[in-house]
Amino acid sequence: MKNNKILVTGGAGYIGSHVVRQLGMAGEDVLTLDNLSTGFEAAVTAGEFIVGDTGDAALLERLFSAHNIDTVMHFAAHTIVPESVSDPLKYYRNNTSSSRTLLEAAANHGVKNFVFSSTAAVYGIPAGGRASEDTATQPINPYGTSKLMTEWMLRDLAIAGGPKYVALRYFNVAGCEPSGTIGQSTPKATLLVKVACEAATGKRPGVSIFGTDFPTPDGTGLRDYIHVDDLATAHLDALRYLRSGGEATILNCGYGHGYSVRDVLRAVEKASGDKLNIAEEPRRAGDPPELIAVADRVRDVLGWTPKFDDLDTIVRTSLNWERKIAAGDPSAYWAA
Repeated sequence: MKNNKILVTGGAGYIGSHVVRQLGMAGEDVLTLDNLSTGFEAAVTAGEFIVGDTGDAALLERLFSAHNIDTVMHFAAHTIVPESVSDPLKYYRNNTSSSRTLLEAAANHGVKNFVFSSTAAVYGIPAGGRASEDTATQPINPYGTSKLMTEWMLRDLAIAGGPKYVALRYFNVAGCEPSGTIGQSTPKATLLVKVACEAATGKRPGVSIFGTDFPTPDGTGLRDYIHVDDLATAHLDALRYLRSGGEATILNCGYGHGYSVRDVLRAVEKASGDKLNIAEEPRRAGDPPELIAVADRVRDVLGWTPKFDDLDTIVRTSLNWERKIAAGDPSAYWAA
C-alpha cells in the first residue's frame, strides 16, 4: 500500500534539502514548506513545493486539509547561536512558537509520525566534553533552549495521544551531497567547514581560530563533525522506525569522535592545495573545549550505518560545492 504524504518544513534549507532528496529517491510523496528566508527553491529536488511559514496557522490548516499527510519532518528554524543571544525573541517566536502551531495542526489532523531536527546545543557544556542522550540538558543560549522546548512539547503531546516522534540531536553538520547535485549555499554561514572552504576559494580573506589554549591535544576546540548525507539517512531510518511501531525517542546524531579546528583547517588546505590565511583570536564566551556525541543509541535503535565518516570526504564535498559557487555555476543556486 502506498504511504501517505510527508510534510517537510524547512525543506529548502541545507539539511532539509538533503533529506528531501533522499525521500524522493526512496519513492516517498513529499510536500515541502519553506519561507525561503535562508533556503533555495532550486534545492528542493523532489515532490511539491509551497512557499510559506511554519507559523502560519491558516496555511497549515489548508495544507493538512488538502493533503493526506501522516508524517511531518520539521527542520524550519533559525540556527545562529550569537544571533539567538542578541535577539532571543526571534528564536522563541520561530523555533518554539511556530513549532507549537505546527504541532497543533498536526495533532488536529491525526498525523502519526513526527521527526524533529533538534541540536546538541540542548546539552550546553557537558562535563568531560561528551554527551549521551541521558546527559542533563542545560542549554546556555536561546537557540538551544528554543529547541529543547519543542522537544518537551513533542514529549507531552505524544503522552496525550499525539504523534509518535523521533528527535534527532545534531552535532556539527558539514559537507555536501557527494555527487554535487545540492549543497550548502546559506549566506553568511558560520559553520567552520563552510567558512574555511569559502576562504579557500577566495570568498573570504581568511579564517579565524577562536581559542588556541583549550585543554585539548592541539589547544583548539574539538567537535564531532557529521556528514550531511549521513544525517539525512538517519531521518529516513527514523521514519522507518516509527512506521514499524517504534516508540517515541531522542537520539544523538554524530560519529562519536572529534576533530580539532586545526584538523579541519589542515584538511581544507590538503583538499585545496593552498595555504589558508589563518588568524588566531581569543576564545569566544560559551565555547566548550570539547563536544562529542555518545552515539551508540542511534545505531542500535535505528540501525543507522554512516557512509561518510571521514574528515577528508566531508571537506572535499564541501569544497567542491564551494568551487561551483565561486565559478558562478547556476546549479549552485547562489543568491547572495
